[in-house]
Amino acid sequence: ADLHGTSNGLSKTGSLTERGAPVNGRGDTPNNHDILTGSGLDGTALSGPDDTTCQNWTSSVATGSAQVGHHDRVGGGQNPTSWNSAHGSRGCGQDDLAASGGAGLFYCFAT
Repeated sequence: ADLHGTSNGLSKTGSLTERGAPVNGRGDTPNNHDILTGSGLDGTALSGPDDTTCQNWTSSVATGSAQVGHHDRVGGGQNPTSWNSAHGSRGCGQDDLAASGGAGLFYCFAT
């Protein structure tokens, strides 16, 4: 399967926590559909002068940003249906991630 193609099967129903529970998505309370990735649509790390990884995943301050994807494949941003590169977060602090629609979650793939 092509992880970055349109037929990868990633969706809200198949995205589970480490305990096997569904992850809240858009329309749920709280909305946790933003997943930290730092990557572009093709899965590679974004490059350029802008911070897209909250200072290499070490920052928890309001400044900066992390590129996020939507595990439920809906929402806003430049690429609202992208699971790995929907938009940047509003900041790197926990409150900023929540305001963007996330909780600081990240993907872990098992085969």
